[in-house]
Amino acid sequence: MMKIAVFASGSGSNFQAIVDSIKVGLLDAEVKLLVCDKPNAYAIERAKKEEIESFVFNPKDFQSKEDFERKIVSELQKREIQYLILAGYMRLIGPTILREFEKRIINIHPSLLPKFPGKDAIGQAIAAGVNTTGVTIHFVDEGMDTGPIIAQEELIIMEHDTAETLAVRIHEVEHRLYPKTLQTIFNNGGVRHHEKSAH
Repeated sequence: MMKIAVFASGSGSNFQAIVDSIKVGLLDAEVKLLVCDKPNAYAIERAKKEEIESFVFNPKDFQSKEDFERKIVSELQKREIQYLILAGYMRLIGPTILREFEKRIINIHPSLLPKFPGKDAIGQAIAAGVNTTGVTIHFVDEGMDTGPIIAQEELIIMEHDTAETLAVRIHEVEHRLYPKTLQTIFNNGGVRHHEKSAH
């Protein structure tokens, strides 16, 4: 069973989807730790309810990114974490963590990368007036949403869609696609070919 840590900064809905998938046997993993950089994030409440340990930190309490990343690595090593799963973690992963977990950090992003990287990808897609967007799961490198793509699923943007209505549908795809893709990665010992599906 793969020991994983989930990183989140917000409500933690993908964290919950991963935990729920483990409970029903769709994902053979154990969430050993939630890592959260926002002390008021709802993800922390979710972790408490699931009796999962949290490491919560405020970056302002540290002198540098390297300092807080060193602390995170120490917490991960204590629990023998094998994979880092980013689920709405709003910080770029720096070299301190990247070195320790090379090719073992996975992120989910609400667009068909390389389109609309960075913050508010859903709002970016609506503003651009495109007909389709989607969800991308990718390995993390030092760039902003630039790592090798693992899986993508396309979603048609309806005429009446707002950022809010589109977000609801994107989250539905995320909550299904992320656990399924993680299971395939874990089955393959971390190697996964890019797969693209359209709905």
